[in-house]
Amino acid sequence: MNAPGSHQTAADDQIDLAIDGMTCASCVLRVEKALAGVPGVKRASVNLATQRAHLDLVAGQTDAQRSAPALIAAVQKAGYEASQVQTDIAPNDTLGESRSEEARHLQRTLWISLALSLPVFVLEMGAHLLPWMHAFVHTTIGMERSWILQAVLTTLVLAGPGRAFFTKGLPALWHLSPEMNSLVALGAGSAWTYSMVATFAPQWLPEGTRFVYFEAAAVIVTLILLGRTLEARAKGRTGAAIQHLVGLQPRQARVIRDGQIVEVDIDTVKPGDQVLVRPGEKVPVDGVITEGAPYIDESMITGEPIPVTKCLGDHVTGGTLNSTNSFTFLATHTGGDTVLARIIRMVESAQGAKLPIQALVDRVTSWFVPAIMATALATFALWYWLGPSPSLSYALVNAVAVMIIACPCAMGLATPTSIMVGTGRAAELGVLFRQGDALQRLRDVQVVAFDKTGTLTLGKPVLTDFVVIDTTHDRASLLAWAAAMQAHSEHPIARAIVAAADAEKLPMPAARNFTAISGAGVQATVQGKSILSGAQNLMREHDVDVSGQSARMQAWGSDAKTPIYLAVDGKLVAVMAVADPIKSSAISAIAALHRLGLRTVMITGDNTHTAHAVGRVLGIDQVHAQVSPEGKVAVLQQLRASGQVLAFVGDGINDAPALATADIGIAIGTGTDIAIESASVVLMSDDLHGVANAIGLSRATLSNIRENLFWAFAYNVALVPVAAGALYPSFGILLSPMFAAAAMACSSVFVVVNALRLKRFRPDRRG
Repeated sequence: MNAPGSHQTAADDQIDLAIDGMTCASCVLRVEKALAGVPGVKRASVNLATQRAHLDLVAGQTDAQRSAPALIAAVQKAGYEASQVQTDIAPNDTLGESRSEEARHLQRTLWISLALSLPVFVLEMGAHLLPWMHAFVHTTIGMERSWILQAVLTTLVLAGPGRAFFTKGLPALWHLSPEMNSLVALGAGSAWTYSMVATFAPQWLPEGTRFVYFEAAAVIVTLILLGRTLEARAKGRTGAAIQHLVGLQPRQARVIRDGQIVEVDIDTVKPGDQVLVRPGEKVPVDGVITEGAPYIDESMITGEPIPVTKCLGDHVTGGTLNSTNSFTFLATHTGGDTVLARIIRMVESAQGAKLPIQALVDRVTSWFVPAIMATALATFALWYWLGPSPSLSYALVNAVAVMIIACPCAMGLATPTSIMVGTGRAAELGVLFRQGDALQRLRDVQVVAFDKTGTLTLGKPVLTDFVVIDTTHDRASLLAWAAAMQAHSEHPIARAIVAAADAEKLPMPAARNFTAISGAGVQATVQGKSILSGAQNLMREHDVDVSGQSARMQAWGSDAKTPIYLAVDGKLVAVMAVADPIKSSAISAIAALHRLGLRTVMITGDNTHTAHAVGRVLGIDQVHAQVSPEGKVAVLQQLRASGQVLAFVGDGINDAPALATADIGIAIGTGTDIAIESASVVLMSDDLHGVANAIGLSRATLSNIRENLFWAFAYNVALVPVAAGALYPSFGILLSPMFAAAAMACSSVFVVVNALRLKRFRPDRRG
């Protein structure tokens, strides 16, 4: 397989950063704004789910290495941490490791917060809900001491586990770019401040308003930490595809140096090293076999479960499995240049991409947090001036509830988590999205156009039929004579006949007086016999009687086979057929596309008769034959003129212009690098079901994104008014800040868990 390429501008014109500390969509916008302000940055794209920033730099003005310190400093000034991601080294699971560490840190912090918050909750809420608890607290430690104890424990919660909310949220507020941490800091901080005044300086409060809300401040922090812990665990599962791909590469390799076998780290293997692979071991890097004939399981690349026989000079791919026989190979591509590394970069690039639908989310998020803060202030003012006594307490509680429940986390995660899971599942199914926005554009495809040779067919003609007419000659002799003559020709049909004779190990005699008759056939003398082979017109010109074969020849023609006559000494002795076999997956793959409601088109340079025959067998809706590579582009433009979104599937060099012209180019991964570089989507094997899988998964992913966005927006639209007290006049219902925190945590977890449903996507493999 030719390595799937990855679309790149010059390495110096782009840079990737790992960002630490982002928690919501507002954080993303803040980091993007900070990075976009650095001179030399053309475009900055930040992804919350992958915690990555991708930057395109102005070509010629600067390069990645010189820009990195300034970019990292800009992120740090915005209140976050950043480090440069090296994309030219061997793949490693740094994202998975950082997520695991994040989950462990959050879990430790959560347990500390829970241990400190639980006594506060029991002392305050227990006294409210249970009369005997109220009496117990009153008679043992007293309410004043209870409040002091709550004050100490809550202060520890806010200064310890909840410290990050203030260290990140308050500076963001100071810079007039508030985010989720700002809302939590203001909400929990307001409840704590009011309670501290009520406990230690009650004279500052109006009469009848001395209440404490320590339990709200402490439990808010605990519940939000619980939500983030669950979210971190769920997000860890969204990167499973990358972790699986990284796990395919072994960590060690056996290299032959100075005649000795030395086991070294995979990072130290260089091009030119001789590498030994034993049975049952994975191939460490890409290379060419120099000794041995192993069976290699390439299912991780091609999806084919049957091991492939490899011989001297054949290519092997890092990450594939040696089923039998030790062998040595010459390393040709190592580190970040291997097929596996390039596949991982493609998946990471797709997972980190922003779909066009994300622009809507960004626009909403840019004003969302300030709008919530304004709503909280309005809530406070309305309850203070119009609410029942004690109006100050009501005003504080409801304003805090509004700030806590309005979580932009769910909105920030709605799109990127679905993209991560969707593209990861696609990689597991052998579909690589080289350009992230292709995931959204593929959903809208209405017409799928195919090249024929090498895409719908194997691209290698074979002898499919050989029927002896004159039984005075045996089949083996006739095939050997035909092959001996055709060995002098370079025509694909000639090569198919020679290959058939070679496969049967037939001895081929020498052919003399060979003549190729353009467009008709060939003739020669073999073992003293005059041999003539070719089309019907050639037979007629030489007065060879071919009557009685018309029905058979027409049937072969209808099956997209090329019929060939064979005459010996002026007499018809055999007929044969050569065809470019249709791929085993083609018929069911076309049927799967039709079940998706798509129209199929074939555009080929082959002759009209053969093209339409293949089209009939496959059930193709429309066939364009005898089309040049430039003509393919013209046909695609005609199809697009009707306003339909078009995908083109191809594999050859001559398909590159068409792949680039279509709305979505889909390259067969076993094709040429040029075709792959021109495509938006790459199929890792030649199984055409990958086309339907890609489109089906695209639709499922976009549907999942819509579900997430609906939940995120509907949640806020429905619950912010409830938190503000909209139900109180009619039903007497108020939302406690604690329940607001619980609902907020649930919204983020729901979005991530809903995205994980894409891991259960199953391809349509019906015949």
